[in-house]
Amino acid sequence: MRFDMMTTGAGWSRAAELARDAERAGFSGMLFTETSVPPWMSIAAAAMAAPTLEFTTGIAVAFARSPMVAAGLAWDLADNTGGRYRLGLGSQVKAHVERRYASAFDPPGPRLRDYVEAVKACFRAFRGEEKLAHDGPYYKLSLLPPAWTPRPHDYGDIKIDVSAVGPWMCRMAGEVADGIHVHPFHSLSYLHNRLLPAVAEGAARAGRAPEDVQLIIPVFAVPGDTPEERAPLIDRARFQIAFYGSTRNYAFQFDDLGFEGTSALLNERLKAGDLAGMAAAITDEMLEHYAVITTWDQMADALLERYGGIATRIVMYLAEASITADPSAVGKWGEVAKACVGAQ
Repeated sequence: MRFDMMTTGAGWSRAAELARDAERAGFSGMLFTETSVPPWMSIAAAAMAAPTLEFTTGIAVAFARSPMVAAGLAWDLADNTGGRYRLGLGSQVKAHVERRYASAFDPPGPRLRDYVEAVKACFRAFRGEEKLAHDGPYYKLSLLPPAWTPRPHDYGDIKIDVSAVGPWMCRMAGEVADGIHVHPFHSLSYLHNRLLPAVAEGAARAGRAPEDVQLIIPVFAVPGDTPEERAPLIDRARFQIAFYGSTRNYAFQFDDLGFEGTSALLNERLKAGDLAGMAAAITDEMLEHYAVITTWDQMADALLERYGGIATRIVMYLAEASITADPSAVGKWGEVAKACVGAQ
C-alpha cells in the first residue's frame, strides 16, 4: 500500500516545501487536486524538490481541456519525473464545466469514457505505435505532424485513473481505466457493496481481472493522542463530509447506513448558508463510518485494517492541514506512512 498526501496546491514554493517534507518523512507521493488553479505547475515544482515522490492529479478536470492538451501535459510530466506521474481525470459537475470552463458536459459518463480513449490514442501516437486516429462520439483526433509530436522517452506507459462514484462510472472505470480515484466521502459498505462489484463487472467486460484496476482512496484520517489534539481535524472532517453529503446524488452514502434524509437536510442548510448547522448534522456515529479517528500509534493499524487488500494508494486528506497547523506533526505522519508502506 502506498501512502500519499493530498494538497490543493497553494503556490509553487509551498508545493515544493510540502514535497520536501513529505519525502523526508516517508510518504510515497502527493495527490494534487484541481480547484482554484490547474495542478500541473505545482506538480512540476514539487517533483523538482522531491526526486523520489510519485505524483498524480486527483483529479484534473477533463472536459475543461482537449484530450491532446491533457495527454501532452502528462507526457511531459512523466518524462521529467522519470515516470513518477499518473494522470487522474474527472468530469467535475455540470455547473462548473459549463459555466466556469465554458465547455460541454452532457453526457458526462460516455463523454469521459471517450476522453480516456482519446488520451490513450494520443499516448500511442506519441510512442510511435500508430498514427493518431481517434474517432469517438465526442472527440475526434487525426492530426499529429512530426514537428508537433512530443519527443520520445522511456516512460510512455502513463497510467490513467478516473474519478468514479456511481455504478455506471465504476463499471466504465473497470473497463478502460488503470485506476479509480475513490471519492473521499465513502464508507466500507460503499466500497464492498457498490464500488467493487461494479468495477468487477466492468473489468469482466474488458476481459481483465478486477485487481487490474487500482484504487486510490483519500481518507479523512484524524490522528491525535488527546481529544483536544484531534478536535480541529474532526471539525474539518465533519464539514467536508457535510459539504460532500449535501450533493443529492450522494444521498445513498447516508441511506445505505440507515441515515436516511441526511443529504436533504444538508442541502437545505447549505442553501440557507448555515455552514455550522451542516457540520453539526454529522454525528459521531457517522464519523465512525466516514473517517478514521484514533491515536497516532494506532493510526497505521486502523488504516491497514480498513483499507488493506482494497487500496493501492491511500491519500491523507487532512495531512496538509495538520502539518500547516503543527509543523512537528510531519514526523508523526511519517511514522504512519512508513508503517503502512512497510506492511505491504
